[in-house]
Amino acid sequence: MSETPVALVTGAGTGIGAAIAKGLADEGFRIGVHYRSSEAGAREVAEKLPDAFLVKGDIAQTDDIDAMIKTIKAEAGRLDVLVNNAGYNVNGLTPAMSINDYDAVRAVERGTWYLTKLALRRFMLRQKSGRIINITSVVGHTGNPGQVPYTMAKAGLDAMTRSLSQEMAGRAILVNSVAPGFIDTEMTEELPEAVREGILSRIPLGRMGAAAEIADAVSWLATRASYVNGTVIHVNGGMYGG
Repeated sequence: MSETPVALVTGAGTGIGAAIAKGLADEGFRIGVHYRSSEAGAREVAEKLPDAFLVKGDIAQTDDIDAMIKTIKAEAGRLDVLVNNAGYNVNGLTPAMSINDYDAVRAVERGTWYLTKLALRRFMLRQKSGRIINITSVVGHTGNPGQVPYTMAKAGLDAMTRSLSQEMAGRAILVNSVAPGFIDTEMTEELPEAVREGILSRIPLGRMGAAAEIADAVSWLATRASYVNGTVIHVNGGMYGG
């Protein structure tokens, strides 16, 4: 087994996930670039990183997660850092939202728990070390109209961070969250100007964050934050402080 540390970043084909993958590669990690359906984007990210490999799978499907773990085992034989970045959202007010929309959002949260469980059992507990970093959201703390299932899922991941960090205490496995605020990505670029202005008015720094600023927090937790555990790090320009 290679001594090069390995990180899996879910949802790494675009936006924040792609920035995290690059940041961890710059720290010396070999990256598993996860994607669900956008292979072209994930391949483009992987080709810019040294010795990266693709990991395909739908986080909402346990069979796919089983296959993802097999891919990591075959490609790298180890897993040192798991970044749970993949998420899913359906916008809509509660009275108009269907149960299927709700289930689709929460299924990714369920899959994140299952992937984390397998990463612990198959790799980190055997290696007696590891870092799990959950990418959550400021709206899991502030709330956001039209995103009830999404805010529930992100708040749930922060709760998982706190509980799992206690379960892994004494095993050299640290568990933390990074909760981004509003970040300039492909998604926010498509917002109407009036909506963007409304968002900016809520941010004391007066600008949206960059994906690389989220990646910086993740890289710090993955490499240098040896006494940070069970914590939610807010990266949101001052709109919420925890």
